[in-house]
Amino acid sequence: MPYRFDTDATAALVRSEFGELEPGSETGRIVRLAGRLMLRRGQGKLAFGQLADSSGRIQLFATANETPNFEDFGRLSLGDWLGVTGEVMTTRKGELSIKVLDWTVLAETRRPFPDKWHGITDPDTRYRQRYVDLWVTEEARQTLTTRSRVISLIRRWLEDRGFIEVETPVFHPIPGGALARPFVTHHNALDQDMFLRIAPELYLKRLVVGGFEKVFEIARVFRNEGISPRHNPEFTMIELYQAYADWTDMMSLVEEMVAHLATEIHGTTTISYQGRDLDLSVPWRRAPLADLVSEAIGERVGIDTPVDHLRALCDRHDVDWKDYYGPGKLLLELYEKTAEGVQWQPVFVTEYPVEVSPLARPHRDLPGMTERFEAIVAGRELCNAFSELLDPDDQRERFESQVRERDNGDEEAMAVDDDYLRALEYGLPPTGGLGIGIDRLVMLLTDSATIRDVVLFPTLRPEQTEGRDGEPAAELDTGEETLP
Repeated sequence: MPYRFDTDATAALVRSEFGELEPGSETGRIVRLAGRLMLRRGQGKLAFGQLADSSGRIQLFATANETPNFEDFGRLSLGDWLGVTGEVMTTRKGELSIKVLDWTVLAETRRPFPDKWHGITDPDTRYRQRYVDLWVTEEARQTLTTRSRVISLIRRWLEDRGFIEVETPVFHPIPGGALARPFVTHHNALDQDMFLRIAPELYLKRLVVGGFEKVFEIARVFRNEGISPRHNPEFTMIELYQAYADWTDMMSLVEEMVAHLATEIHGTTTISYQGRDLDLSVPWRRAPLADLVSEAIGERVGIDTPVDHLRALCDRHDVDWKDYYGPGKLLLELYEKTAEGVQWQPVFVTEYPVEVSPLARPHRDLPGMTERFEAIVAGRELCNAFSELLDPDDQRERFESQVRERDNGDEEAMAVDDDYLRALEYGLPPTGGLGIGIDRLVMLLTDSATIRDVVLFPTLRPEQTEGRDGEPAAELDTGEETLP
């Protein structure tokens, strides 16, 4: 088999240049393409195939008179990689084709390869064998291509507004920047436990202290939590920080950027998600967290509601609580159980209690609350943002409160980060910060029901095998080797 194959065309290029060719035409144009053989059938001295490359698919037309090793061509397996030299033509039925004048096998498939008409019927096999799924499930390829485009559009949109992209450490000596359980590893040379980052927040704010006024990072982050249609232990988020801004600036940034993305991807800010319309146009609704809980449970509650009554409401609505939960934490738990999931159209949920917002600045008008919001779209959190806490003394007290919660059994609580506190002592200007889950954003923009559909290689349970050779229990449905 060859070590390389030079191409000068793609399926999409041929279609764009010769898409209007009349039936039964020959062009004299010789092209060289490469890709996988995805469909084939024989008709005596003729053989038809379909070559798929990263740009699309095009028919191959082989004849016993003009195609070398014609009989071998007819014995090729679905999934074989081919290099083809041929003439652009159309069949009598008008199908744009490449008349095969020369061909070579670039790589053989040693496993049965499914065709696009039958595909992979087992969802677990789709995600586990993504390298096959991408060939036979066009929606998967389109979704993951859109993901790449979304990230590119975000990067360009922010750079046009003066943000610069940075990279911060993945290994953290202290887990911080979010309420989550970290993955732990060990650095042998330093003989020190390290933590895979749960968020880049504290490092990015150090950069604002250092004079970078607008920064962002598209970061891979890791949280040692469960797997669900909305959660993967490793995922992608974008965090950004803007000096001299506050949470209202972050609200404007979020709604304007998401509306821009929807327009670029779909041509409109009104999209469909799981059979229901979503209006992503600016502005989005603003609603205090306590107001949404009050609407959901049918009575007025807030952080001034007695703890015993909030506990009783939690019991009534099947919300678990612990003895050390204060009114802010109880209110948040009630919100997540009763109110969050029913918010379909975009809404900025505002005014989170200080107790559950250890990095957010106190609300300028409401004691006990912070200038923090989460954007909820289609019943799920899309982003978290706030006016950043600037006071190092207040921040230390919040960290120490988190340590007490960790001592009470909360594995997601933060630790004290003395170096970050030292950075704050050098002065952090008024700053707005924001984190957006890229995976959930792509889910919305591609109408994907599960996070697994927008992640190339999602985390899965260990594969169940059978037999001594370890063959997977779930096999591919190979279907029939026929063209329609």
